Amino acid sequence: MTILALGPEGTFSHELAVRSFPPPIRLIPTIAGIFSLVEAGVSDGVVPIENSEAGGVGPTLDGLLQHEVFITAELFLPVHHHLVSKVSLDEIGVLYVHPQTHEQCSRFIDELGVPVIHTSSNAASAQAMTGSPKSGAIVSRMSADLHRLPIIREHVENNPSNTTRFVVISNRRGDERGCTKCSILVDPEQDRAGLLYELLGIFATRDINLTRIESRPSKRGMGRYIFFMDTDYTPAWEDALRALREKARFRELGCYRELEVPEWT
Repeated sequence: MTILALGPEGTFSHELAVRSFPPPIRLIPTIAGIFSLVEAGVSDGVVPIENSEAGGVGPTLDGLLQHEVFITAELFLPVHHHLVSKVSLDEIGVLYVHPQTHEQCSRFIDELGVPVIHTSSNAASAQAMTGSPKSGAIVSRMSADLHRLPIIREHVENNPSNTTRFVVISNRRGDERGCTKCSILVDPEQDRAGLLYELLGIFATRDINLTRIESRPSKRGMGRYIFFMDTDYTPAWEDALRALREKARFRELGCYRELEVPEWT
């Protein structure tokens, strides 16, 4: 089965897909495009949802909000960034960087002290650099190899433990046997004192570990939010959903397990 991933060639999404799924891999230029195709039943997709340095990935959170899809698996990819250039470090006059990469490599970029041009992807950074003399780019090793660009400084990320979490999305529920995590989208549809406390208490009183919560604007006005929640799976999950139904509207995104990412070969 074809898996959809964010392109062009050389993105971390492309690398993850190549390492984790059998071919063919179909590259899509935007995360929104992946969600549309998945919802239409064209194929399953893999999208980044959060990074250990830069936090949540907005287009993915919006996609989960706007499209009827399910999360069927999660994967964790160690992310390492490298500086590529055809000139020496002190000759670089401009740097091409994806905004998320900029956040993850901010200390090195600040020390470099040259103008930064943001691009749509790490692969686009590599492409832009090839046509710009005395420039550099921060990209993945896969992207550097694809574009045959020399790496002049390895591992320029702020944190050597930098990791991006990806999720597999589908228009149907996955096999939940052996699941370890569940995700849910909660819309309180109201704003009152103590509401969030009550929602979180539903999970706390059942000893369900809430591993992540992130708010996203509901598009219904300032101060109105929808919450994305991830929890560890326990047999008390269904009971928690019954209690939550009395407090807020919600949509289950699925219970799923972690897939291992093979080593790069």
